[in-house]
Amino acid sequence: MTLKTFSTISAAVLIVASSFGPALARGGSGGGHSYGGSHSVSGYSRSNGTYVAPAHATNPNGSKSDNWSTRGNTNPYTGAAGTKSPY
Repeated sequence: MTLKTFSTISAAVLIVASSFGPALARGGSGGGHSYGGSHSVSGYSRSNGTYVAPAHATNPNGSKSDNWSTRGNTNPYTGAAGTKSPY
């Protein structure tokens, strides 16, 4: 294998790997629909006509301490820090 061939193959592998990296780091299978204990929430229109965009939410489990909106936690999709009290 020549150096030029090796460089071309290396570049192609890097491009493919970088396109899957962020989704796999979130725990998804490449689709980005899941982050550990979370799920996607579809967008919808409220009765007053306001559109609510799709989002992600933690799975319900009866605990407030592991929700992304709880103080001390960070939403992995938006980077927003939690502000709500767990009590």
